[in-house]
Amino acid sequence: MERGNQTVVSEFLLLGLPIEPHQQDLFYALFLSMYLTTALGNLIIIILIHLDSHLHTPMYLFLSNLSFSDFCFSSVTIPKLLQNMQSQVPSIPYAGCLAQMYFFLLFADLESFLLVAMAYDRYVAICFPLHYTSIMSPKLCLCLVALSWLLTTVISLSHTLLMARLSFCANNVIPHFFCDMSALLKLACSDIQINKLMIFILGGLVIIVPFLLIFSSYARIVSSILKVPSSRSIRKAFSTCGSHLSVVSLFYGTIIGLYLCPSANNSTIKETVMAVMYTVVTPMLNPFIYSFRNQDIKGAFKKVFSKQMANFSLR
Repeated sequence: MERGNQTVVSEFLLLGLPIEPHQQDLFYALFLSMYLTTALGNLIIIILIHLDSHLHTPMYLFLSNLSFSDFCFSSVTIPKLLQNMQSQVPSIPYAGCLAQMYFFLLFADLESFLLVAMAYDRYVAICFPLHYTSIMSPKLCLCLVALSWLLTTVISLSHTLLMARLSFCANNVIPHFFCDMSALLKLACSDIQINKLMIFILGGLVIIVPFLLIFSSYARIVSSILKVPSSRSIRKAFSTCGSHLSVVSLFYGTIIGLYLCPSANNSTIKETVMAVMYTVVTPMLNPFIYSFRNQDIKGAFKKVFSKQMANFSLR
């Protein structure tokens, strides 16, 4: 289809990962196992929280939404990556590319806002333990979750609609393993100034503001602990916040390193590897972090497993 002297792109070609042909099968098996681990781990957490009434608390409401977000986040990119690794022509339709970009932004932004809600929950639990139940009411928790979903939907839809208005010329090769927004903008042959402005404005809302809010929450937690320095309070804070801090470090560390602290010698390969870290590795590690460092999750797993084994033995 032609528009003037420009060819309207109907599909894009994803170059994928910088892997040698003889290593394709090895990396295919690796990414398949990582995706299955991610899906299984996050689904187990969601099921445990649903089945165990002791986990029907604000923290685990946020955690179940985070696990759902991680599962969907990895499902947006990895299945298509695996399909393309086995395909001779790793293409994706224009509409499919925009859809992938939309859902990628949706679940990435959702994770960012949920991490803020979890940080606030930990702040209230440690700094105002006697008022925790009244402050973190079911209504407030549901409002925080609903607000996170609403903001991420509006932000990701805004980026997608702005991308849909652009024209793309003959070059349809994306040097990435998914439809990354910055990679798509480089292929556009129309004015992208509005897109860049929205990325700057909304990017600050999604990355900078949540990161500062999380940092502020933990600064207040540390300040509260130092006022009454005791081994018990330190242990409580560590057990309460350790898992969340690990996830925050993994998520924001790679994103800040990739987008906010770019170096002059950043190569496409380096950017792709860092993207793999927060799109593939982080969602896979989150269930392990919360499982290994969380006694409630361990207890719920043992309880549910023992109950299922008892039901099985009675048959």
